[in-house]
Amino acid sequence: MSSEEAAAPTKAGTEDDGMSWWYRWICKMAGVVGGISCATMGIWNCVTVNPLNIVAGVWMVMTACVLFLCEVPFCCQFVEFANVIAARADRLKPWQKALFYCGMALFPIFLKFSLTTLFGNAIAFATGVLYGLASLGKKGDAVSYARLQHLNKGDEEKVAETTDGSVP
Repeated sequence: MSSEEAAAPTKAGTEDDGMSWWYRWICKMAGVVGGISCATMGIWNCVTVNPLNIVAGVWMVMTACVLFLCEVPFCCQFVEFANVIAARADRLKPWQKALFYCGMALFPIFLKFSLTTLFGNAIAFATGVLYGLASLGKKGDAVSYARLQHLNKGDEEKVAETTDGSVP
């Protein structure tokens, strides 16, 4: 597989997930801001003598690197495997990204609960929540919902007529 094939994600994989272009951009921007907050607070968390804080800080920096690799791979264009990871991340379904991002954001909080781990991972967790909401699908419009309710009301009237003993 050449680097050009790995760099160009398939259009079918990105179009059938049901996300609009503006929501996809919101998710990517949340990933970037989440990566910046994870990296900043992770480095701040490493400036201590407590080993659990250091491990949580290193995990947060690693989470930031993963967020940057998956969401904005052009930031890591000089790393050879970045395009392969970005192409694989683009093929993931939104619920898979949601579980992955939320899991990576929750681990340092469970490891060592502090304000730096909580605030540093909050936006990364919010990115996972945004992808989770995208996996629920699009909201229906009011016209089709009203039509569906009208049809259901007609079905209920038919059922009520048949229970009265009269045949329709």
